[in-house]
Amino acid sequence: MTTDETSLGATIRAWRDRLSPAAVGLPAGRVRRAAGLRREELADLAGVSVDYVVRLEQGRATTPSAQVAAALARALQLDGAERDHLYRLAGLQPPTDGAISDHIPPGMQRVLTRLGDAPVAVFAADWRLLWWNRSWAALLGDPSVLAPEERNLVRSRFPVPSDRRRLAAWPVVSENAEATDRAIVADLRRASGRYPQDARLSGLIRRTLDGNPGFARLWHSGAVGRHAEDRKTIRHPVIGDITVDCDVLSDPDNDLKIVVYTAVPGSEDETKLDLARVAGVTAARF
Repeated sequence: MTTDETSLGATIRAWRDRLSPAAVGLPAGRVRRAAGLRREELADLAGVSVDYVVRLEQGRATTPSAQVAAALARALQLDGAERDHLYRLAGLQPPTDGAISDHIPPGMQRVLTRLGDAPVAVFAADWRLLWWNRSWAALLGDPSVLAPEERNLVRSRFPVPSDRRRLAAWPVVSENAEATDRAIVADLRRASGRYPQDARLSGLIRRTLDGNPGFARLWHSGAVGRHAEDRKTIRHPVIGDITVDCDVLSDPDNDLKIVVYTAVPGSEDETKLDLARVAGVTAARF
């Protein structure tokens, strides 16, 4: 093989060419010259510009950040070995077993794209939002307007004085807010036991302990557990109040959490949820 054929750009192009639109939940659209994703589709999935994807593939950009590498790995549905290879080609150290993983395995990606119209999102072990579908953004506001570190449920529910004035687009009210908060803190404590050396997690815990008395109170209670389910009322600015069931499915291998919102079949809330999807994504904050 030539050097060019093993470069970062050529490898990204090969992975893009092998991934069909259907595999990532996109319609095939008009006739394509190739079966794989278009550059603009990869850019949209990874949250980067089309120009940046072009520069990567042409070898004019060779050192993406760890954040961009992780986003590309998710968008390209790379397995663990392929993700590590991407990091090395970018001159980065692959994530270690002691660090929280932001990688969504291909099998989970396939399941996510087949869940239909239900609002769905994936969170890492520290409750950083990693992936969401269009229904999620239509229901809660578009998270892409926030920096990745701000797309975090802990930061949203337990803000500190240094946070932006408002991390949420509109109120999301839990049926039992105290129980929900306690479950999130207990789940975060569990993660701290699994990833004691993870700087991102320890930094999140430290800043929230120092800046939010409610979080500190719950943290010092010492509970350890998982967040499982809840019922919430979302005060949508266009549709009005929508009551949904929130279920959390956990991947024990990667400590990822799949959060799914559903409404009671045949209910007024189900109709409102459908209307929110029709209203579309707004440029609001998560």
